[in-house]
Amino acid sequence: MFVQVIEGKVKDPDLIRRQGERWLQELKPGAKGYLGHTGGITADGISIDVVRFASEADARANSDRAEQGAWWNETEKAYAGPVTFSESSDTDLLFDGGSNDAGFVQVMKGKAKDAAAFRKWGKDHEGDLKKIRPDLMGGLDVYQPDGSFVSVAYFTSEAEARKNEKAMGDDPMMGEYMAHMAGDMQFLDITDPDID
Repeated sequence: MFVQVIEGKVKDPDLIRRQGERWLQELKPGAKGYLGHTGGITADGISIDVVRFASEADARANSDRAEQGAWWNETEKAYAGPVTFSESSDTDLLFDGGSNDAGFVQVMKGKAKDAAAFRKWGKDHEGDLKKIRPDLMGGLDVYQPDGSFVSVAYFTSEAEARKNEKAMGDDPMMGEYMAHMAGDMQFLDITDPDID
């Protein structure tokens, strides 16, 4: 799997939504290897989109399509400034991956001190996490060579996520998780996710 992450400050959320619908109707049918997308706009106006393809070659072929270029030229007008792109085929799934049924999505951005140790810790504690967070449906982690990552977590609802987040309190797992981080993490909450 090859994942592209697109992020930027939005000035015209309606244009972003219209262009998303247009992409699904007009461009998706010709996007070879397209696996799906998760995205949305945070309360403070940050748009983030996580797009999955079967391979890097499929993603490149999509980007090279004339209709994709024309679509992006129009979509880019919805942003208030520069848009950042990151991509990687170095990914991990949490449980069985994301869920199209999620009512709330949280995107976490951070950097692990030791990515291999952090990933091993995550796999070792997956069963525990499933027990203490029944609201967590699954997730996708996307890594860069320097240990930075984007983690997309899919929840049943924001209310359930907040309730169970509080219930975890000072669970040692959270301390261990944060101990793997090199610096602060950024949390992007998508309360009305677009998932396909």
